[in-house]
Amino acid sequence: MATPYDGKVAIWHWKGDSIAEETIEDLVKTIKTWAPAVTQVWVKTSDGENWQGEFDTDRDLAIDSVASVDKWVRVLQAHGMEFHAWAVVKGRNITAEADRIIEVCNRPGVKSMVLDVEPYAGFWTVGRDPIRPFMTRIRRGIGGRFHLGMAVDPRPQHKPRIFPQEWRPFVNSVHLQLYWETFQRDVEEVLQEGFDTWGNYGLPVFPVLPGSAPRAEMNTGRKLVVSKYKATGISWWRFGVIGPVEFPAINHPIGDVGNGDDEPPPPSQGRYGIEVVVTPDSPRYRDGAFGGQDVNKLLKKFKNLWGWNTKYKSTAKTSSLIWARWDPDLVASGWYEVSAFVPSRHATTTRARYKLHGAQGSSGELEIPIRQASYYNVWVPLGVYQFDANNAQAGVVFLNDLTGEENKEIAFDALRWRQIVGIVPTTKYLADGYDSPVGTASERSSDAMWPGKWFDATGFARRYRVGTSGEAYHTGVDLNLNEPYWDADAHSPIYAAASGVVTFAGRIAGWGNVIVIRHDPLISNGKTLYGRYAHVEDMVVKVGDRVVRGQQISKVGNGEGIFAYHLHFDLSPTSILATQPWHWPKLNRDNLLANYIDPLDFIRKNRPSDR
Repeated sequence: MATPYDGKVAIWHWKGDSIAEETIEDLVKTIKTWAPAVTQVWVKTSDGENWQGEFDTDRDLAIDSVASVDKWVRVLQAHGMEFHAWAVVKGRNITAEADRIIEVCNRPGVKSMVLDVEPYAGFWTVGRDPIRPFMTRIRRGIGGRFHLGMAVDPRPQHKPRIFPQEWRPFVNSVHLQLYWETFQRDVEEVLQEGFDTWGNYGLPVFPVLPGSAPRAEMNTGRKLVVSKYKATGISWWRFGVIGPVEFPAINHPIGDVGNGDDEPPPPSQGRYGIEVVVTPDSPRYRDGAFGGQDVNKLLKKFKNLWGWNTKYKSTAKTSSLIWARWDPDLVASGWYEVSAFVPSRHATTTRARYKLHGAQGSSGELEIPIRQASYYNVWVPLGVYQFDANNAQAGVVFLNDLTGEENKEIAFDALRWRQIVGIVPTTKYLADGYDSPVGTASERSSDAMWPGKWFDATGFARRYRVGTSGEAYHTGVDLNLNEPYWDADAHSPIYAAASGVVTFAGRIAGWGNVIVIRHDPLISNGKTLYGRYAHVEDMVVKVGDRVVRGQQISKVGNGEGIFAYHLHFDLSPTSILATQPWHWPKLNRDNLLANYIDPLDFIRKNRPSDR
């Protein structure tokens, strides 16, 4: 069955308030610059009976009427691109909601309509009975030839809740929202489950892939849906969360299953070198108040998902009361992706104005507007810039509370600078080798692995807990010390195995406290690994801290009483632990071997030169 999506790559657009671009032309320019393989834009036109523009303050991009739809169609067509509509359906007012969809579908140049059918609050919660009268009215208004798609949460437990057989006579394709990053699950597992659940529905099935996932996972997902599941079209969710690092994974025509790094866009090569994170807990963060006021009385704070403190306050309408400053103290010149972390709470402003200093080619500060209200616990790119490390202002970012809004809140959270043109050999930010994370100083400097009487109770990639619900392949090592008595390792110091930056330090259910360190590139071969130190207690580092080899970071714990005392320690050559510090491949051995290496073997082969 032919569809409008065959051979096409599409990108979803939610609303103008969720992106940095101010006009449709700007949006098209961004796509053409970074991902010319994208030829379709799927634009949200309505939410229930309401035009989507009723929830959008960006007037140029807002969909307020059929005239707005016509403008979008004209601009996209002028650049050789297609307009496809999508809408959230609710069924609370069948006539008004159906008529809104009919209006859009009947406009010249609208290629299809995708109905977002999900069984949650704010979506379709009215049950089975309204589906057929609702869809019958739509089909009578648009005819039988117009293509209607249906976007769904592909997890099997949600399928019966939308009554799929009631929609089946009226729709022509199904679009699976395969958001493995949101589900906090393995990409291959989510794809398999989604296609298994909907593969027998009798309609063409198309994947919707997450554009905010790590690029390596985006490449894996893209290749699998084309080669294994034979998808003839792909769409990516969504414009506004996809930045220069992610666009190369999207910029592939259907049938091209390259690795996503073949033709990266200028100026980056898509590789990360130095990474600097500055949180509000860092000494490189400062804030203050104007007019002699006490900033500590104006700013509130809370501990966010990733373990550091977020500061926030109500927005100022006419004059700024406070300011904040983040300084990366860059040690190497080059191109950097600069991103701001936006938390899920106390970030409702649509007009946060980040001011970047020291970008080469710019004579003054650059103001970068971010609509914090559109993001939830994600890093939002501010752009890619070139910096000269000799400039004391290189990469410095300011933010104040003046937004011109009332009854909104602005968050002052972490900033991140990631070098993306490869590794500049600065000895300050290179690892000289790896040691054991446990043992006395003399034991850790010896050739013995593991040091002293420490031993690995589990083993890398070994199947353990056989016959229980926790059966899995082990991702690393479980370091124990049971001499001269049982649990002699309790409360023993844990040390950084190599230098690096802490990317996570917090509690994870089922794990206890976990620390993840992005260890610096090895001076010998440039390899960058993430180290996970789990079940620990008394953490003495926080996100953004730079550590050196042998620096104490915590003590051996028991996962809040879940386990015997020991250190779970693993090493990953991918970025999986940067985005999923809880990652656990269970019985998926291929996934384990793709994301982890044997710590014992690696450390033995990569000792410091003075060992």
